[in-house]
Amino acid sequence: MTRLAEFLQAKEPLFDHALKQLEQRTGQKGADAKLSAELAEKSANFTKLLGLNSDCSGEDLYSALTVKIKDQDKHLAEAIGGTHHENVAEMVPLAIRRLEQINMPRSCFAMKYKVAAKMLAKQPPQELMKRLGYSDIEAMIEKEDLAELFIAIRFTEGPDWLNRFNEVYQDLKPSDFEERPIKLVRFDGDKWGNVAEHFIVKKKHINTHSKELGVVAILHPPHSEMKAITLKVITLTLHYYNEVRLYSAYFKYLAKNEKNFGKTIVETLIADTPSVKMIDHGDIHWRVIQRYYGKIGESAQHPEVFQPHLQPEDLHWRSAEKILYQIDPEMGIWQDMDYVAVKKPDGVVTFNLMDVALSYANEVPYVDRYLYHFQESLWNEIFARYMGDDVLREQLLVKLDNAIVEPEDLT
Repeated sequence: MTRLAEFLQAKEPLFDHALKQLEQRTGQKGADAKLSAELAEKSANFTKLLGLNSDCSGEDLYSALTVKIKDQDKHLAEAIGGTHHENVAEMVPLAIRRLEQINMPRSCFAMKYKVAAKMLAKQPPQELMKRLGYSDIEAMIEKEDLAELFIAIRFTEGPDWLNRFNEVYQDLKPSDFEERPIKLVRFDGDKWGNVAEHFIVKKKHINTHSKELGVVAILHPPHSEMKAITLKVITLTLHYYNEVRLYSAYFKYLAKNEKNFGKTIVETLIADTPSVKMIDHGDIHWRVIQRYYGKIGESAQHPEVFQPHLQPEDLHWRSAEKILYQIDPEMGIWQDMDYVAVKKPDGVVTFNLMDVALSYANEVPYVDRYLYHFQESLWNEIFARYMGDDVLREQLLVKLDNAIVEPEDLT
C-alpha cells in the first residue's frame, strides 16, 4: 500500500486504480510520487520547528503540536483584544467584532424571510413555541428573529417533525430566493439556555448554520470557559460563511431550471449519500459527500471513507485559514499544512490546523486524535494536483446534490 493510501486509509486496488485513471486522463504523470515527497519534506521541517527530531514518537509529536496550538490560541486572543483567552463571555464578543471588521464576500442567494415565515406557519414547531412561551405561531413569527427560529428548530423538534418540515421545501421555487448578506446570529444564554447542549456535546463546538436561509450561528455554550475558544469560533465561523456561500452558488445554479428545484434543495440539505457502483465501464466514481467524521476508529461506521471521494468542506477550510492568517500572522506557520501528515510506528499524525486545534480543545487523547480535516484536505489535494484547483472547485459546486464526480466528465 502506498503512503498516500495509508494516510487516507483507502481501499486498494480502488485507490491505485483511481490514480492511474487520473494520470491517463490528464497526462499528469507521477503527481502522487511528487506529493508524497512534498509531504515528507514539510512534515520534517515542521517537526524541526517544534524542536523535535524526525525520529520522535507519534505521541511526542502530537503533544508538541497541541502545546503549540495552546500558545497560538492565546496569542490570537490577545491579538483581538482579549486577556482571558478561555473565557467564553469575553472572547466570543471580541471574536464576533473582529469577524465583522474583516473585508470578505458576505452576500448569499438565500430563501426569502417571508417564505421562511410561511413555511413555519404551515408546519408550526410546537416544542419551540412551548419553549418560547407562544400558543400562536403567527405571534411568534412576528416577534422573533426568523434566523434564530430556523436554527433553533433543529434542536427543539423531533425527527418526525423535521421530516414533515422537509416536505414543505418540496414546493420551493427559484423566485422564493433572493440575494442578501449572510446573517450572523449569537444565541443569548438567558433566552435560549441549554437548547443546543446536545448538539454542542456531540460536535464539540458552538457553531452551526442554515444554508438555505443564509444564516451562521454562534450558540450558547454549556460552560463559561472553553479551551481554544477564540481559534474555534473565528475559524469555524469563517468556515460556515464560506459554506453558506458555496451552497448559495449552487442554489443559483439550480435556479436556472425551475423543474425539481424544491426537490433538489431538499436532497441537497439532507445530504444522504447515494448507493452507487464503484466501477462502471472501468471508471471509478468520486463521491461528493458531506459527512462529519474522521476520528480514528470511526471509519467502520462510514464505509465511504475508504473509497475515492472528495468533500466540499475542504475548500471552505482553506479560505477560512487564509483570513485567519491575516488576523494573526503568527498563524502563518500552518499555511499549506492542511494536507500534511507523517506516518509513525503507532499511526498517522497530522499537521492540519483544525484537527490539531480541535484535538487540543476537546482534550482528545493521542489514540483518539482527529484526522478528519487532514484526510479530506489530502483527498482534494491529490485530485487538484491532477485536475487543477479550478476544475475541482467547479465539480464540487455542480455535484453538491450528492451526485458523483466521474473522472470521465472532468477532462
